[in-house]
Amino acid sequence: MPRNRKSKGTASQGEHNPIEMSEEEQWRLINQTGILKQPIPRSNAADIEKEEDSTLGDEIFSAITLIMPFSFCFLLFEILIHFQYGKKPTVGELSGKILPSVPILSGFIFYTTRYKHTRRGQIFLFLLGCVLGSRLLWNLNRENWLVNMQQCPPLATVWIYTIVQLDLGPAVLSLLTVYGFMKWKGLTYTIKP
Repeated sequence: MPRNRKSKGTASQGEHNPIEMSEEEQWRLINQTGILKQPIPRSNAADIEKEEDSTLGDEIFSAITLIMPFSFCFLLFEILIHFQYGKKPTVGELSGKILPSVPILSGFIFYTTRYKHTRRGQIFLFLLGCVLGSRLLWNLNRENWLVNMQQCPPLATVWIYTIVQLDLGPAVLSLLTVYGFMKWKGLTYTIKP
């Protein structure tokens, strides 16, 4: 504890009491200075856009934070579809599928992340989500095992990505559209062995 405390009751020598002024006098000073007549400085639209736009480095960082998990999601679906059909994937088979797919997935994620906030971007992701989800369920129910092993991992990965990137309303509507397609065609969401 410091020893040189000032007591609460005493005022320091440097303190000044505020100037007592009547309200009329305050208004007279405000009107004389003309401060109320000056326009309020506002940012123009270009300055606001520059502040909202992210730099290229920020866009690359956002894309990388999505590329990594979705690349591993793709790898997971590759492994799962092989085991679903009783095949044991080798490292060579998996790397043969992953290495060419990750650059394509990276470019897709980078550009869709850049434009996901626009109306066109949301419409594109919505339509893509509806088509991919419907195609995935169609493949799982009607196609043979070889087609499923080739097409289902990329379809599932990009379908999940579109749902993650959509706003809540369009994402739910996209899922309901796929569910409606599933019921209309008599499909199930389980894989037939």
